[in-house]
Amino acid sequence: MSRGGGSARGERDQESQWEWASEDAGGEENGSAGFEGFPRVGGRARAEAASRDLAAQAAEAGGRSGGAARQRRRPPRSDWQFPVLTGMGLRPEQQRLIVVIATVVVVLAGAGGLVAAIQSLGDHSPERQAGVAVIVPDAALPQVFHGWGSPKLFAPLAERAEDAKALTEKEVFGESELPVTKKLKLKLVAKQLDADCAAVLWGDSLLEQVSDGGCTQAARGLYASSDGRYVGQYTLLNLKDGESAAGLVDSLKTLYRGGWTHPLESSKAAFPAGGYSEAGGYALGHYVGLVWIGRVDGAEPDTEDDFVSLTLALRGAEKAVYRRVVAVTGPSS
Repeated sequence: MSRGGGSARGERDQESQWEWASEDAGGEENGSAGFEGFPRVGGRARAEAASRDLAAQAAEAGGRSGGAARQRRRPPRSDWQFPVLTGMGLRPEQQRLIVVIATVVVVLAGAGGLVAAIQSLGDHSPERQAGVAVIVPDAALPQVFHGWGSPKLFAPLAERAEDAKALTEKEVFGESELPVTKKLKLKLVAKQLDADCAAVLWGDSLLEQVSDGGCTQAARGLYASSDGRYVGQYTLLNLKDGESAAGLVDSLKTLYRGGWTHPLESSKAAFPAGGYSEAGGYALGHYVGLVWIGRVDGAEPDTEDDFVSLTLALRGAEKAVYRRVVAVTGPSS
């Protein structure tokens, strides 16, 4: 019963809707134009026509909406797609790999160019300190060095222009023996005077400094002790002025292990390669005196070794420089 009543009510409601559509169309059943372009036909016919037209418009709108939605749901185009590579048939992941490899190559090439640019600026070699000097293999050189500036006594020899006479071998090494103690003497076993200071010294920094200092002479004397225990060498360099001499001695305080004087050769005495020895540098006006002493066996000194007395004895060769002070200033000075 209830279902039948409901069905009847539904039919009446549907008939009312048709009547509303007919009234809304406003019209007579003569087929003339009505509201919104719908033809004025009979009530139910007009409603059915309007309903079909609205449904068609809704379907068309829905189709457009659905198409737009389908377009929005398309997967986004990959960033790794390039027209040239895509035309070659490469997939996006393959294109990405190619781009990454190309980027790495460009970066490496740029780094290589940067290194080349830096190298083109020139090489800079900081001064080699004593503790990190590159020592020539098997070179004989001192392990200890001390340097002293020029005393006021040698002020008259500050310029070589005031002391232009060249050194002679006899002047510097005129004495064949230098006393150390009453029983110990140093005997001269070899001597040499060179006009080319570069032939007497080694080490780039040292050679550069003596060249800048205008070195014109290098006198060397090799000595052996009378007891056969010690070897010593005295070297006297003739520079252009006292400033150059003082600068050379000062620099040798740190650079002596990167450059030094060559020892003279003799069958009677020699500095053992790699052995222990000590040295000192003395500025004497425009001259530089280098004292070098060591044991023949290359061992370090013990309580029986008096290197101080041996050094003072070797400096006996400096008498030639003292005589030059007198020659410049006169006997009364």
